[in-house]
Amino acid sequence: MQTWIKGLASAAVGALIAASAGSAQAADPIDIVALYNLSGGGQASLDVPSLNGVKLKAKMINEAGGLLGGRMLNVTAFDTKDDTREAATAAKRAVAMKGVSAAIGFSDTTYVLAAAPLFQTAGIPFVTSGATSPDLPVMVGDEMFLVPFGDDVQAEAMAEYAYNKLAIHKIAIWTDRGMDYTTGLTKYFTKRFEKLGGEVVLSDVFMTSDQDFSALVSRLKSTDGVEGVYAASGPDTAGIIIKQIREAGLDLPIMGGDGLDTDLVVSVPGKAMATNVYFTTHAYVGLDTGPANEFRKAYTKEYGHEPENAFAALGFDAMGVVANAIEKAGSSDPAAVTKALAATKDYEGVTGALTYPEGSHVPSKPVAIMHVDKGNVAFEETVTPKD
Repeated sequence: MQTWIKGLASAAVGALIAASAGSAQAADPIDIVALYNLSGGGQASLDVPSLNGVKLKAKMINEAGGLLGGRMLNVTAFDTKDDTREAATAAKRAVAMKGVSAAIGFSDTTYVLAAAPLFQTAGIPFVTSGATSPDLPVMVGDEMFLVPFGDDVQAEAMAEYAYNKLAIHKIAIWTDRGMDYTTGLTKYFTKRFEKLGGEVVLSDVFMTSDQDFSALVSRLKSTDGVEGVYAASGPDTAGIIIKQIREAGLDLPIMGGDGLDTDLVVSVPGKAMATNVYFTTHAYVGLDTGPANEFRKAYTKEYGHEPENAFAALGFDAMGVVANAIEKAGSSDPAAVTKALAATKDYEGVTGALTYPEGSHVPSKPVAIMHVDKGNVAFEETVTPKD
């Protein structure tokens, strides 16, 4: 009798300890790291809104009860200061942290390539909220995922819009040769534009650090037949390019990718010169209903102003996709999260429904065309490239 009672007591104590351990595990936070250029250059105009979106989505999830039965999301942010060396250093620090489930970050391919391979080696999924090279998963590995469309999609969308809607058949292309993002844009834009029947009559290059575009402007003015300029530029040079082309008395349409989705496009040249400019970006900006409208209201309430650009929504969606994968996996283990990310189907994000096609970690999504007229940025239409 005493042996039976003693055994029962031991079992009860064991069950109590197990229950306590389970409660403690349920209460453990889920650690997510976020790497962004929050200072030091033009990338901050994209990355600060992105991080705001990440934090907002995490806060909303936590307020709704967290994940996996009550575990809160804990986002640790690193400022990589517009410096690829800082990006690599931050990645080393992040992977050294215990219990990291996933990483989110960056709006430019060059910075992703400086950081993501370290997460790949550590077996931690890296989800970029804004870098758009479709080659990233191939270059980095199977832990790499994109939330935005690829550069091939947005460049071809602008090529079709320029040729078919703006009736531009002869174009000058300016390319920042210091960025993987911009060289990719030029490659894809040129291929599609020429396939449509267009002609590149001038091709010029510059560097991200350039401030004086007078030589390029001079060649532009002396080239016959130019009907528009495609500026494959990041945010650092976007406003400067517009300003100096307009100061030269040229009113040609200026086009670009989502690197122009920054307030620098208006603030640097001023409203009067920020006109006849078109750029591609992420489709939520043209929507006033559903997830896009709900996000816009929540962001405005949290930060006191409307989202600065589409990168805020992309950050929000990146956190959402990661959280969705954790729930689907039923685990915060990085390997399980990676597997669940790859299986993502029809995730209803702010920037559109997101599905990773089998064998691809780049989603297929529509492209928004934006028009800047006298400093006012307005949605024109959504384009899905026919090619």
